[in-house]
Amino acid sequence: MVAHWLAGIDGRRVVVEVPASSANLGAGYDCLGVALQLVNRVEVEVRGWSRGAIELTIDGEGRNELTEDRENRFVQALEATLTAARGELPEGMGWRIEMRNEIPLARGLGSSAAATVAGVVAADALLDGPLSAAAQLRIATDVEGHPDNAAAALLGGFVVSAVTPDGVEALRFDVPRDLRAVLFIPELRLSTAAMRQALPAKVPLVDAVANLGAVGIGVAGLAAGRTDLLRWLTVDRLHEPYRAKAYPQLPRLVQAARDAGALGACLSGAGSTILAFTDSMATITRIEAGFAAVAADMDLPGRITVVTPRNAGARVISQG
Repeated sequence: MVAHWLAGIDGRRVVVEVPASSANLGAGYDCLGVALQLVNRVEVEVRGWSRGAIELTIDGEGRNELTEDRENRFVQALEATLTAARGELPEGMGWRIEMRNEIPLARGLGSSAAATVAGVVAADALLDGPLSAAAQLRIATDVEGHPDNAAAALLGGFVVSAVTPDGVEALRFDVPRDLRAVLFIPELRLSTAAMRQALPAKVPLVDAVANLGAVGIGVAGLAAGRTDLLRWLTVDRLHEPYRAKAYPQLPRLVQAARDAGALGACLSGAGSTILAFTDSMATITRIEAGFAAVAADMDLPGRITVVTPRNAGARVISQG
């Protein structure tokens, strides 16, 4: 039976595209995310009974850095999804994989989640789509350990997600058309695990209440098209103040964007990228200048790019 389903997909090829994502968005620690128009594109071909060989090439971000074997996050998610859908994988199952990556590594832009979601979506496409979006998100969350980046990469737009006693829940809504994200992407890399270790086990009640209010008004505002309420959503009191001890440039970069007229500014994920929202071309120029001035003053090399939040999530580009 196992050999039968492998025979049905042997030689098949799928190309998927997955966006970057920014999690937390300030106060929404581990529960909010937005997809961004930086994409990884992955082509995978099934090579059944090839003694488990993996031919994996990477172009762009992560070249000569990411593993090119079964430790690669894309391969882990691909095989985990096939196992969840069809049971134990046949011995000798192999892959030819080509990755073209735009998402920087270890910068808080969801590179790991993008690879995971790409593997889940590719596996589902190889099997002709037996898995619901909810099932795909559950598998991606199992691989990732948390759903915020994975939900945004899979579904696109602004996404609220949570692990509940009944499973993973995620709700999305479109990003307002004119909204842009100005990103300062330092050369500095920050480990998500290390940045989580910077957080305290307990926080003051007043800070927790402030974040709850910011998330409530911010999410409701965005759903209603009130981008001005990003001003409150992106002010955090649960993680950014503590992470600033490991990333001392953070407060000045965020403040520079706010002083330049950003609708809101925050640390992207665990960093090191700083994200500023705006809907004005003139403000984009001022934010860029503010980022550049602080980065130069604090000797923090990096690059600035402007991206559109992306309402489309992961998608299959072609298959055959």
